[in-house]
Amino acid sequence: MTIAITPFYAASVLFIYLALSMRVIEFRRTFRIYDGDEGNPSLIRRMRAQANCAEYAPIGLVLLLMLELQGWPPLFVHALGACLLLGRASHAYGVISKPINFTMRNLGMLLTFAQIIATCALLVVRALM
Repeated sequence: MTIAITPFYAASVLFIYLALSMRVIEFRRTFRIYDGDEGNPSLIRRMRAQANCAEYAPIGLVLLLMLELQGWPPLFVHALGACLLLGRASHAYGVISKPINFTMRNLGMLLTFAQIIATCALLVVRALM
């Protein structure tokens, strides 16, 4: 079996993570904050945007890979991969906007949770069949 779908979404989500990481690194260099956050609200927000992506993206990608390995139709895998990708992009945009764009942030979490829950449900259905 060829795995062709999940790597695309993994790379795409990784670009979001790298962009968020670069924002943290740039801020640290500019303001010479090399350890912790020194209570700086801007740095804390950048760090949380990066950390949130690091917390949710891996589980979504692992679940997507499991779905693909089980041979689910590519359309399902792409739909759920797109849901994760759009969710992570929306959340990142919402968090880094000034002021915070709660609509995009909430949409991002909704899409991310929808992908995780739907993928889990499909995996459970397959396991019980």
